[in-house]
Amino acid sequence: MIDAIGALLRRHLPGYEIGSAVRLGEGWDNVAYEVNGELIVRWSKEEDPLLRAEAVRREAELLGAVVRLSPLPVPEPVFADAEAGVMAYPKLPGLPMSERPVADPARLAPVLGAFLGSLHRAPVAEMEKLAERDFRAAEEWLREAREDYREIAELVSPAARRTVEDFLGRTPPAAGPRTLVFCHNDLGDEHVLVDPRTDAVTGVIDWTDAAIADPAYDFALIHRDLGPEILDLTLGCYEGRWDGADRERALFYARCTLLEDIAYGVRTGSRHYTETGLARLDITFAPA
Repeated sequence: MIDAIGALLRRHLPGYEIGSAVRLGEGWDNVAYEVNGELIVRWSKEEDPLLRAEAVRREAELLGAVVRLSPLPVPEPVFADAEAGVMAYPKLPGLPMSERPVADPARLAPVLGAFLGSLHRAPVAEMEKLAERDFRAAEEWLREAREDYREIAELVSPAARRTVEDFLGRTPPAAGPRTLVFCHNDLGDEHVLVDPRTDAVTGVIDWTDAAIADPAYDFALIHRDLGPEILDLTLGCYEGRWDGADRERALFYARCTLLEDIAYGVRTGSRHYTETGLARLDITFAPA
């Protein structure tokens, strides 16, 4: 892989020399490498060459628009090789919050609230030229969550099992979003960077899943990863429409997504997803 990275860099950045190349990690969609401590080279895992090329082209164009929208730093590609399924961009400062939890997460609320407000106010007519629509009925979410739970039930403690099974036996939220808006659509703590010295947010990464979607889903991942108190504080700093039905969907998505993460960890052997998800069951499924 290092040889392939070198060939790409020589093609797109003539004269750039590789001193070091370290595999950073792997998500659902991409594998990332850090070159010389300053450049992120990200490889798509999509096997279909046409889909892979289209995804890279779309995200590169999308990031150009997001740079203008976002009050927080986001990746700015130095090149996007659609055929190879590779994008490269300067490394943003900071560490993923999943690796470096902040001491006082309440400090994040104003930043995240302003960030999401800026995204969700973006003109949908313009952003849907760059981002697909992504919306599934609540019944489908619940059906998939039940399937995920069947794979992981034996890992769940008896007390948590009762709570989860009660949730899975309920009727899903009836009210859908008033409108779909431009969303990051994967705002988990692994995609929010923080300064390890000050806990300041230094950027938001991985826009692969950005879409015209339900704004409640962006808040759902704040609830899943940071808890209900930080969700409420973030909403207090959010300049957008929000009501009880939106909150109900956010909690619903958070719970379904947590079960999905645990099941993904079991299927792939990624212990981080399984262990982190199990540790978050109690707070994510706590009564609202």
